Amino acid sequence: MALGKKKSETMANYQENAINSINSFAQGTEITGEVKSAGDVRIDGKLKGNVNIKGRLVIGATGHVEGEIICANCDISGTVSGKITVSELLSLKSSANINGDIITKKISIEPGAMFTGTCKMDGKQENQNTGAKSDTKEKNTIK
Repeated sequence: MALGKKKSETMANYQENAINSINSFAQGTEITGEVKSAGDVRIDGKLKGNVNIKGRLVIGATGHVEGEIICANCDISGTVSGKITVSELLSLKSSANINGDIITKKISIEPGAMFTGTCKMDGKQENQNTGAKSDTKEKNTIK
């Protein structure tokens, strides 16, 4: 019985460490495939595939992502081609180059950031009974 308790405590510690960890893809690294993580992820290399993380995603100035991104918070200094869905704050740094649609609660755009696509902020789900959309702010191309 003590062994079982020890194993569950070890698993809980492992899961807590995984959530608090930062995974990094260095410059010069090229990955094709899907990335899922409970923790934070930093990309300075190239990723061709979707990203789905529960924490913060940082795409460095040399980072390139081609695919859909879903995360809680996101800081982008590099290049992204694909849909970006951020449940909290999306920060586009001055060197960011985005080609795709954005859905986020909050957005911060530094002067010099390039963005082509649509942006929906504080969008709420359609009312399933009426099909009517609630208050949604939408912007088109920002350059």
